[in-house]
Amino acid sequence: MSPHEIGLTCQPSSLLDTEGCTQGGYPSYTVNASSVAQIQLAVNFARNNGIRFVIKNTGHDFLGKSSGAGSLSVWMHGMKVMEYISSYNTSSWSGPAIKTGAGVQGFELYDFAYQNGVTAMGGLCVTVGVVGGWFSGGGHGPLSPLFGMGADDVLSIDVVTSDGRFVTASVNHNADLFWALRGGGGGTYGVVTSATIKAHPKIPAATATWSFSYPAEVSEDIFKKAMHSWLSYFPRYADMGLYSYLNVVPALDGGRSFVMDPLIAPNQTIEQAKAIIQPWLDDVEELGIDFEPEWNSYNSFKGVADNALTNGSANNYGSVSGNRLFPRENFEGDLFESTFEALWDNIKAGYVVLPYNIAPARIEPSSGTDNAVNPAWREAIAYVIMGATINYTESAGEIMEARYKFTQGAMQRLRDVSPGAGSYGNEGDRLEPGFQWSYFGSHYPRLLELKKRYDPFNLFYAVTAVGSEFYEVRSIDDVANENGRLCRKESPELYEAEG
Repeated sequence: MSPHEIGLTCQPSSLLDTEGCTQGGYPSYTVNASSVAQIQLAVNFARNNGIRFVIKNTGHDFLGKSSGAGSLSVWMHGMKVMEYISSYNTSSWSGPAIKTGAGVQGFELYDFAYQNGVTAMGGLCVTVGVVGGWFSGGGHGPLSPLFGMGADDVLSIDVVTSDGRFVTASVNHNADLFWALRGGGGGTYGVVTSATIKAHPKIPAATATWSFSYPAEVSEDIFKKAMHSWLSYFPRYADMGLYSYLNVVPALDGGRSFVMDPLIAPNQTIEQAKAIIQPWLDDVEELGIDFEPEWNSYNSFKGVADNALTNGSANNYGSVSGNRLFPRENFEGDLFESTFEALWDNIKAGYVVLPYNIAPARIEPSSGTDNAVNPAWREAIAYVIMGATINYTESAGEIMEARYKFTQGAMQRLRDVSPGAGSYGNEGDRLEPGFQWSYFGSHYPRLLELKKRYDPFNLFYAVTAVGSEFYEVRSIDDVANENGRLCRKESPELYEAEG
């Protein structure tokens, strides 16, 4: 997903020289896993021989966590067995469930659930693997307004630990490991081989898409007012169960486009969804913006997955990203104005800004949310991803200067207006300052203790994962990527609460 993280070697592009291809940050050896025993052998071999170990499923990662120069990689993509369980009973759940292998992707899970007359949670990008890094990092998705985070839906996890044991983690077995695996970050405590997740009743949903841009259709001032109005309704939309993915991106004519792709109203009709956003539609009509949303309705979430969700694509070789989780207070009074101006400044500076409106349902801890999901998710009603273009054909010094400009400039604007909030590690910035607080919040001290307990060999490493502050990749490119040896760090940056 992020070719720059492995040194941009052998890229299929005329912009880059492909004659001098190198191994780069790719693993040197890969085990194409089809059984637990093969994973156990790979774990034991890497541990006993001091070889860097990497876990990869689909490779949907912005930070390069599924890569590593000179490593032994276990590829989980082929483990796609699924089983429907009509009655699954624990202290926190009584109902149907699905046991799914680590290689199952969102579109496969959505289809399997539909075939069995139920609904299961996955991500917005249907090619992302559901079991593994997605829920291990928390896992947000279009059904979060109804069911919470992906980690909240996990009932049981099968995992190979760093000593080669194959164990089950649940509320009744290895409960502390179960707590950490649900939200405490992927590639950290073991190799997840399968998980059992909740299956919810079949639900309908409504979706909408639309777009407009400046200067092609509206003036910059009108565009800004329309965006300001849209964001001002985030508390209303969150309270009424909407999930929306807005893209504010550079347009071909040098302006900006406002692209809603998609808005999803789970378990609602088109009429209900229209009524929720009608105040904004009235605002933009008054502003003189002429567009007609394209509405669709589906009697199951499989219809949404097939027609409204994204398949994902490889990250542009020059793209880097970061994100911020904004609580409700950022959409009230003067703080909302400061928040909006920070976003607008970044838009004007040429950055891509992607404001999700998402408030994961609050599920009582007794129902499964006593887990390691970043507490910032529990307060958020907005999740904003930002992207920047970096010219990786420049010198290492120029590349890192641009990287720090993004991390310490554009992203710092968002941190400044949301002190004490956090970020989402699955789609984060590998240079995120104080990543321990940003990505894990107050859970970090406990997570680090569990990391030491379940991985005393320090076999599992991933950038910005729990315990990663004690190591560094010494890239041969002299930039922040996976193209180099993994070494102990002389002066680790220890945990410190933000704000």
